[in-house]
Amino acid sequence: MNASNGQAIEKNIPAWLMLLLAAACGIIVANLYYAQPLVGLISSSIGMSAGSAGLIVTLTQIGYVVGLLFIVPLGDLVENRKLVVSALFLTAIALATAAIAHQPFLFLAAVLVIGLGSVAAQVLVPFASYLASDASRGRVVGNVMSGLLLGIMLARPLSSLVADILSWHAIFAISSAAIVILAVILAKVLPARKPTATTSYGALLGSMWHLLRTTPILRRRALYHASLFAAFSLFWTTVPQLLAGPDFHFSQKAIALYALVGVAGAVAAPVAGRLADRGWTRPATAIALITSIVSVLLPLLFQTSSPAGVFILVVAAILLDAGVSANLVLSQRAIFSLGPEIRSRLNGLFMAIFFFGGAIGSAAGGWAYASGGWSTALWIGIAFPILALLYFATEKKTKS
Repeated sequence: MNASNGQAIEKNIPAWLMLLLAAACGIIVANLYYAQPLVGLISSSIGMSAGSAGLIVTLTQIGYVVGLLFIVPLGDLVENRKLVVSALFLTAIALATAAIAHQPFLFLAAVLVIGLGSVAAQVLVPFASYLASDASRGRVVGNVMSGLLLGIMLARPLSSLVADILSWHAIFAISSAAIVILAVILAKVLPARKPTATTSYGALLGSMWHLLRTTPILRRRALYHASLFAAFSLFWTTVPQLLAGPDFHFSQKAIALYALVGVAGAVAAPVAGRLADRGWTRPATAIALITSIVSVLLPLLFQTSSPAGVFILVVAAILLDAGVSANLVLSQRAIFSLGPEIRSRLNGLFMAIFFFGGAIGSAAGGWAYASGGWSTALWIGIAFPILALLYFATEKKTKS
Protein backbone atom coordinates (compact mmCIF):
# COMPACT_ATOMS: atom_id res chain seq x y z
CA MET A 1 0.00 0.00 0.00
CA ASN A 2 1.48 3.33 -1.03
CA ALA A 3 0.75 6.38 1.09
CA SER A 4 1.71 8.74 -1.66
CA ASN A 5 -1.11 7.52 -3.81
CA GLY A 6 -3.77 6.83 -1.20
CA GLN A 7 -5.81 9.73 0.08
CA ALA A 8 -7.65 7.44 2.48
CA ILE A 9 -4.45 6.82 4.37
CA GLU A 10 -3.54 10.49 4.40
CA LYS A 11 -6.91 11.50 5.78
CA ASN A 12 -7.46 8.75 8.34
CA ILE A 13 -4.47 7.20 10.09
CA PRO A 14 -5.71 4.07 11.90
CA ALA A 15 -5.57 4.21 15.70
CA TRP A 16 -3.48 1.02 15.86
CA LEU A 17 -0.89 2.49 13.49
CA MET A 18 -0.71 5.70 15.51
CA LEU A 19 -0.11 3.68 18.69
CA LEU A 20 2.52 1.57 16.93
CA LEU A 21 4.36 4.68 15.76
CA ALA A 22 4.21 6.13 19.29
CA ALA A 23 5.62 2.92 20.78
CA ALA A 24 8.27 2.71 18.06
CA CYS A 25 9.47 6.27 18.70
CA GLY A 26 9.74 5.57 22.43
CA ILE A 27 11.65 2.31 21.97
CA ILE A 28 14.06 3.92 19.50
CA VAL A 29 14.80 7.18 21.30
CA ALA A 30 15.35 5.40 24.63
CA ASN A 31 18.64 4.14 23.20
CA LEU A 32 20.05 7.66 23.55
CA TYR A 33 19.58 7.64 27.33
CA TYR A 34 20.29 4.10 28.56
CA ALA A 35 23.98 4.81 29.16
CA GLN A 36 23.56 8.11 31.02
CA PRO A 37 23.00 6.74 34.56
CA LEU A 38 25.51 3.92 33.92
CA VAL A 39 28.51 6.00 32.83
CA GLY A 40 30.52 5.27 35.98
CA LEU A 41 29.70 1.57 35.87
CA ILE A 42 30.50 1.20 32.17
CA SER A 43 33.70 3.25 32.21
CA SER A 44 35.21 1.24 35.07
CA SER A 45 34.18 -2.03 33.43
CA ILE A 46 35.80 -1.33 30.05
CA GLY A 47 38.87 0.44 31.40
CA MET A 48 38.09 4.09 30.70
CA SER A 49 39.48 6.82 32.92
CA ALA A 50 37.13 9.02 34.93
CA GLY A 51 38.15 11.99 32.81
CA SER A 52 37.18 10.30 29.54
CA ALA A 53 33.97 8.67 30.80
CA GLY A 54 31.93 11.64 29.59
CA LEU A 55 32.70 10.57 26.02
CA ILE A 56 30.08 7.83 26.39
CA VAL A 57 27.27 10.40 26.48
CA THR A 58 28.99 12.96 24.26
CA LEU A 59 29.57 10.57 21.34
CA THR A 60 25.98 9.34 21.53
CA GLN A 61 24.81 12.94 21.24
CA ILE A 62 27.24 13.68 18.41
CA GLY A 63 26.00 10.66 16.49
CA TYR A 64 22.41 11.78 16.96
CA VAL A 65 23.04 15.34 15.79
CA VAL A 66 24.95 14.07 12.74
CA GLY A 67 22.03 11.79 11.95
CA LEU A 68 19.54 14.63 12.35
CA LEU A 69 21.45 16.75 9.86
CA PHE A 70 22.44 14.09 7.32
CA ILE A 71 20.01 11.13 7.63
CA VAL A 72 16.66 12.65 8.63
CA PRO A 73 16.57 14.96 5.55
CA LEU A 74 16.57 11.81 3.40
CA GLY A 75 12.95 11.42 4.49
CA ASP A 76 12.15 14.10 1.89
CA LEU A 77 14.02 12.18 -0.81
CA VAL A 78 13.89 8.39 -0.39
CA GLU A 79 11.19 5.88 0.48
CA ASN A 80 10.53 6.36 4.20
CA ARG A 81 9.82 2.77 5.23
CA LYS A 82 13.12 1.50 3.82
CA LEU A 83 14.97 4.40 5.44
CA VAL A 84 13.51 3.63 8.87
CA VAL A 85 14.07 -0.12 8.68
CA SER A 86 17.66 0.30 7.46
CA ALA A 87 18.44 2.72 10.30
CA LEU A 88 16.91 0.31 12.83
CA PHE A 89 19.01 -2.65 11.71
CA LEU A 90 22.11 -0.43 11.93
CA THR A 91 21.08 0.54 15.46
CA ALA A 92 20.49 -3.10 16.46
CA ILE A 93 23.99 -4.09 15.30
CA ALA A 94 25.52 -1.19 17.23
CA LEU A 95 23.56 -2.09 20.39
CA ALA A 96 24.69 -5.71 20.17
CA THR A 97 28.27 -4.51 19.76
CA ALA A 98 27.96 -2.28 22.83
CA ALA A 99 26.58 -5.23 24.81
CA ILE A 100 29.65 -7.38 24.18
CA ALA A 101 32.30 -4.65 24.07
CA HIS A 102 35.15 -4.82 26.57
CA GLN A 103 37.44 -2.21 25.02
CA PRO A 104 36.86 1.56 25.15
CA PHE A 105 37.34 2.13 21.41
CA LEU A 106 34.82 -0.52 20.37
CA PHE A 107 32.22 0.66 22.89
CA LEU A 108 32.62 4.33 21.95
CA ALA A 109 32.32 3.49 18.25
CA ALA A 110 29.16 1.54 19.04
CA VAL A 111 27.48 4.38 20.96
CA LEU A 112 28.33 6.80 18.16
CA VAL A 113 26.45 4.55 15.71
CA ILE A 114 23.62 4.05 18.22
CA GLY A 115 23.09 7.81 18.19
CA LEU A 116 23.31 7.91 14.41
CA GLY A 117 20.74 5.16 13.84
CA SER A 118 18.33 6.33 16.53
CA VAL A 119 17.28 9.24 14.31
CA ALA A 120 14.85 6.74 12.78
CA ALA A 121 12.40 8.09 15.36
CA GLN A 122 12.65 11.52 13.74
CA VAL A 123 11.76 10.04 10.36
CA LEU A 124 8.67 8.42 11.87
CA VAL A 125 7.34 11.65 13.45
CA PRO A 126 6.92 13.59 10.17
CA PHE A 127 5.75 10.33 8.57
CA ALA A 128 2.91 10.20 11.12
CA SER A 129 2.15 13.85 10.39
CA TYR A 130 2.00 13.04 6.68
CA LEU A 131 -0.54 10.27 7.30
CA ALA A 132 -2.81 12.58 9.33
CA SER A 133 -5.39 15.03 8.06
CA ASP A 134 -4.92 18.76 8.67
CA ALA A 135 -7.68 18.72 11.29
CA SER A 136 -6.14 15.88 13.29
CA ARG A 137 -2.43 16.56 12.76
CA GLY A 138 -1.87 18.07 16.20
CA ARG A 139 -3.62 15.15 17.92
CA VAL A 140 -1.65 12.58 15.93
CA VAL A 141 1.71 14.30 16.46
CA GLY A 142 0.85 14.74 20.15
CA ASN A 143 0.09 11.05 20.60
CA VAL A 144 3.22 9.95 18.74
CA MET A 145 5.35 12.40 20.69
CA SER A 146 3.86 11.05 23.94
CA GLY A 147 5.42 7.72 23.06
CA LEU A 148 8.75 9.35 22.26
CA LEU A 149 8.73 11.32 25.50
CA LEU A 150 7.84 8.23 27.52
CA GLY A 151 10.86 6.55 25.97
CA ILE A 152 13.08 9.42 27.07
CA MET A 153 11.67 9.49 30.59
CA LEU A 154 11.64 5.72 31.17
CA ALA A 155 15.07 4.98 29.69
CA ARG A 156 17.17 6.16 32.64
CA PRO A 157 15.27 4.38 35.43
CA LEU A 158 14.90 1.26 33.28
CA SER A 159 18.61 0.99 32.55
CA SER A 160 19.44 1.60 36.21
CA LEU A 161 17.11 -1.17 37.34
CA VAL A 162 18.28 -3.65 34.67
CA ALA A 163 21.92 -2.95 35.52
CA ASP A 164 21.14 -3.44 39.21
CA ILE A 165 19.38 -6.78 38.61
CA LEU A 166 21.53 -8.17 35.77
CA SER A 167 24.42 -6.06 34.42
CA TRP A 168 24.99 -2.97 32.30
CA HIS A 169 25.55 -5.24 29.29
CA ALA A 170 21.98 -6.56 29.55
CA ILE A 171 20.17 -3.33 28.71
CA PHE A 172 22.01 -3.04 25.40
CA ALA A 173 21.37 -6.71 24.54
CA ILE A 174 17.68 -6.42 25.39
CA SER A 175 17.32 -3.23 23.38
CA SER A 176 19.10 -4.79 20.38
CA ALA A 177 16.57 -7.63 20.33
CA ALA A 178 13.68 -5.18 20.72
CA ILE A 179 14.91 -3.04 17.82
CA VAL A 180 15.20 -6.09 15.52
CA ILE A 181 11.63 -7.11 16.35
CA LEU A 182 10.44 -3.54 15.81
CA ALA A 183 12.20 -3.32 12.44
CA VAL A 184 10.51 -6.51 11.23
CA ILE A 185 7.08 -5.28 12.36
CA LEU A 186 7.47 -1.86 10.75
CA ALA A 187 8.74 -3.42 7.51
CA LYS A 188 5.51 -5.42 7.30
CA VAL A 189 2.88 -2.90 8.41
CA LEU A 190 4.12 0.59 7.50
CA PRO A 191 2.66 1.97 4.27
CA ALA A 192 5.24 2.92 1.68
CA ARG A 193 5.83 6.62 1.23
CA LYS A 194 8.02 7.77 -1.65
CA PRO A 195 8.46 11.57 -1.66
CA THR A 196 7.96 13.34 -4.97
CA ALA A 197 11.20 15.34 -4.70
CA THR A 198 13.65 14.72 -7.55
CA THR A 199 16.56 16.77 -6.22
CA SER A 200 20.00 15.34 -5.42
CA TYR A 201 21.19 14.58 -1.90
CA GLY A 202 23.73 17.42 -2.10
CA ALA A 203 21.08 19.90 -3.15
CA LEU A 204 18.81 18.58 -0.40
CA LEU A 205 21.43 19.28 2.25
CA GLY A 206 22.19 22.66 0.72
CA SER A 207 18.52 23.59 0.93
CA MET A 208 18.55 23.20 4.72
CA TRP A 209 20.47 26.43 5.26
CA HIS A 210 18.00 28.16 2.95
CA LEU A 211 15.08 26.73 4.95
CA LEU A 212 16.61 27.94 8.19
CA ARG A 213 17.10 31.45 6.81
CA THR A 214 13.67 31.74 5.18
CA THR A 215 11.45 30.00 7.75
CA PRO A 216 10.92 32.31 10.75
CA ILE A 217 8.61 29.90 12.55
CA LEU A 218 11.31 27.21 12.44
CA ARG A 219 13.90 29.53 13.97
CA ARG A 220 11.50 30.79 16.61
CA ARG A 221 10.16 27.38 17.59
CA ALA A 222 13.64 25.85 17.64
CA LEU A 223 14.91 28.59 19.97
CA TYR A 224 11.88 28.25 22.27
CA HIS A 225 12.48 24.56 22.64
CA ALA A 226 16.27 24.75 22.80
CA SER A 227 15.80 26.96 25.87
CA LEU A 228 13.32 24.60 27.53
CA PHE A 229 15.38 21.53 26.70
CA ALA A 230 18.45 23.23 28.17
CA ALA A 231 16.57 23.65 31.46
CA PHE A 232 15.26 20.07 31.21
CA SER A 233 18.75 18.64 30.63
CA LEU A 234 20.29 20.78 33.38
CA PHE A 235 17.65 19.62 35.87
CA TRP A 236 17.96 15.92 35.08
CA THR A 237 21.77 16.12 35.03
CA THR A 238 21.97 17.65 38.50
CA VAL A 239 18.97 16.37 40.47
CA PRO A 240 20.31 12.77 40.68
CA GLN A 241 23.51 14.18 42.24
CA LEU A 242 21.43 16.17 44.73
CA LEU A 243 19.31 13.16 45.69
CA ALA A 244 22.34 10.89 46.08
CA GLY A 245 24.17 13.49 48.16
CA PRO A 246 24.27 14.11 51.92
CA ASP A 247 20.97 16.01 52.01
CA PHE A 248 18.76 13.13 50.82
CA HIS A 249 20.90 9.95 50.72
CA PHE A 250 18.77 8.36 47.98
CA SER A 251 19.83 4.93 46.72
CA GLN A 252 20.18 4.20 42.99
CA LYS A 253 16.79 2.47 43.04
CA ALA A 254 15.18 5.42 44.82
CA ILE A 255 16.59 7.82 42.22
CA ALA A 256 15.25 5.55 39.47
CA LEU A 257 11.80 5.65 41.05
CA TYR A 258 11.99 9.43 41.32
CA ALA A 259 12.81 9.61 37.61
CA LEU A 260 9.64 7.64 36.92
CA VAL A 261 7.66 10.54 38.38
CA GLY A 262 8.49 12.60 35.32
CA VAL A 263 6.47 10.21 33.18
CA ALA A 264 3.33 11.92 34.47
CA GLY A 265 4.37 15.04 32.58
CA ALA A 266 4.00 13.24 29.25
CA VAL A 267 0.21 13.53 29.50
CA ALA A 268 0.62 17.17 28.46
CA ALA A 269 1.69 16.13 24.95
CA PRO A 270 -1.67 14.93 23.53
CA VAL A 271 -3.48 17.77 25.34
CA ALA A 272 -1.19 20.29 23.66
CA GLY A 273 -1.81 18.65 20.29
CA ARG A 274 -5.56 19.02 20.66
CA LEU A 275 -5.21 22.67 21.70
CA ALA A 276 -3.09 23.31 18.60
CA ASP A 277 -5.74 21.69 16.39
CA ARG A 278 -8.22 24.23 17.79
CA GLY A 279 -5.96 27.14 16.89
CA TRP A 280 -4.74 27.81 20.42
CA THR A 281 -1.04 27.34 19.78
CA ARG A 282 -0.03 30.77 21.09
CA PRO A 283 -1.78 30.64 24.51
CA ALA A 284 -0.76 27.00 24.94
CA THR A 285 2.86 27.97 24.26
CA ALA A 286 2.68 30.71 26.89
CA ILE A 287 1.36 28.18 29.42
CA ALA A 288 4.14 25.72 28.55
CA LEU A 289 6.84 28.37 28.99
CA ILE A 290 5.42 29.68 32.27
CA THR A 291 4.99 26.13 33.59
CA SER A 292 8.66 25.45 32.87
CA ILE A 293 9.69 28.61 34.73
CA VAL A 294 7.56 27.68 37.75
CA SER A 295 9.03 24.16 37.77
CA VAL A 296 12.53 25.54 38.37
CA LEU A 297 11.37 28.39 40.60
CA LEU A 298 9.75 26.06 43.17
CA PRO A 299 12.92 24.19 44.21
CA LEU A 300 14.84 27.47 44.03
CA LEU A 301 12.50 29.07 46.59
CA PHE A 302 11.97 26.02 48.81
CA GLN A 303 15.22 24.19 49.50
CA THR A 304 14.93 21.67 52.30
CA SER A 305 15.86 18.04 52.84
CA SER A 306 12.61 17.34 54.68
CA PRO A 307 9.75 15.32 53.14
CA ALA A 308 8.36 18.66 51.97
CA GLY A 309 11.55 19.17 49.98
CA VAL A 310 11.11 15.80 48.28
CA PHE A 311 7.52 16.73 47.47
CA ILE A 312 8.68 20.02 45.91
CA LEU A 313 11.16 18.12 43.74
CA VAL A 314 8.44 15.71 42.65
CA VAL A 315 6.13 18.57 41.65
CA ALA A 316 9.01 20.32 39.88
CA ALA A 317 9.82 17.21 37.84
CA ILE A 318 6.21 16.76 36.74
CA LEU A 319 5.76 20.43 35.83
CA LEU A 320 9.05 20.63 33.94
CA ASP A 321 8.37 17.48 31.95
CA ALA A 322 4.83 18.69 31.21
CA GLY A 323 6.02 22.09 29.98
CA VAL A 324 8.73 20.59 27.79
CA SER A 325 6.39 17.89 26.43
CA ALA A 326 3.66 20.38 25.57
CA ASN A 327 6.00 22.84 23.87
CA LEU A 328 7.61 20.08 21.81
CA VAL A 329 4.26 19.02 20.37
CA LEU A 330 3.13 22.61 19.77
CA SER A 331 6.38 23.34 17.96
CA GLN A 332 6.32 20.26 15.76
CA ARG A 333 2.66 20.77 14.93
CA ALA A 334 3.44 24.33 13.80
CA ILE A 335 6.45 23.22 11.76
CA PHE A 336 4.64 20.29 10.12
CA SER A 337 1.90 22.63 8.91
CA LEU A 338 4.36 24.20 6.45
CA GLY A 339 4.21 21.47 3.79
CA PRO A 340 4.81 17.71 3.44
CA GLU A 341 7.63 18.07 0.92
CA ILE A 342 9.99 19.73 3.45
CA ARG A 343 8.86 18.22 6.76
CA SER A 344 11.81 15.86 7.24
CA ARG A 345 14.34 18.63 6.68
CA LEU A 346 12.46 21.02 8.96
CA ASN A 347 12.23 18.35 11.65
CA GLY A 348 15.93 17.53 11.34
CA LEU A 349 16.89 21.19 11.75
CA PHE A 350 14.46 21.70 14.62
CA MET A 351 15.68 18.64 16.50
CA ALA A 352 19.37 19.40 15.92
CA ILE A 353 18.99 22.95 17.27
CA PHE A 354 17.06 22.03 20.38
CA PHE A 355 19.23 18.98 21.05
CA PHE A 356 22.22 21.32 20.96
CA GLY A 357 20.42 23.42 23.57
CA GLY A 358 20.09 20.31 25.70
CA ALA A 359 23.82 19.66 25.43
CA ILE A 360 24.49 23.22 26.62
CA GLY A 361 22.14 22.69 29.56
CA SER A 362 23.82 19.42 30.57
CA ALA A 363 27.28 20.97 30.41
CA ALA A 364 26.17 24.09 32.29
CA GLY A 365 24.42 22.00 34.93
CA GLY A 366 27.43 19.81 35.59
CA TRP A 367 29.73 22.82 35.88
CA ALA A 368 27.30 24.83 38.01
CA TYR A 369 26.62 22.00 40.44
CA ALA A 370 30.32 21.27 40.87
CA SER A 371 31.15 24.97 41.28
CA GLY A 372 28.29 26.37 43.33
CA GLY A 373 25.92 23.56 44.19
CA TRP A 374 22.20 23.09 43.60
CA SER A 375 21.23 26.77 43.93
CA THR A 376 23.74 27.88 41.30
CA ALA A 377 22.47 25.21 38.92
CA LEU A 378 18.87 26.33 39.45
CA TRP A 379 19.66 30.01 38.86
CA ILE A 380 21.22 29.11 35.53
CA GLY A 381 18.41 26.67 34.78
CA ILE A 382 15.63 29.20 35.29
CA ALA A 383 17.34 31.70 32.99
CA PHE A 384 16.71 29.50 29.94
CA PRO A 385 12.87 29.45 30.01
CA ILE A 386 12.77 33.10 31.09
CA LEU A 387 14.74 34.05 27.98
CA ALA A 388 12.36 31.92 25.90
CA LEU A 389 9.35 33.71 27.40
CA LEU A 390 10.87 37.13 26.69
CA TYR A 391 11.49 36.08 23.08
CA PHE A 392 7.95 34.69 22.89
CA ALA A 393 6.61 38.12 23.89
CA THR A 394 7.96 39.49 20.58
CA GLU A 395 5.97 36.99 18.49
CA LYS A 396 3.23 38.43 16.32
CA LYS A 397 -0.24 37.32 17.33
CA THR A 398 -1.30 35.07 14.47
CA LYS A 399 -3.57 32.08 14.65
CA SER A 400 -1.77 28.77 14.09
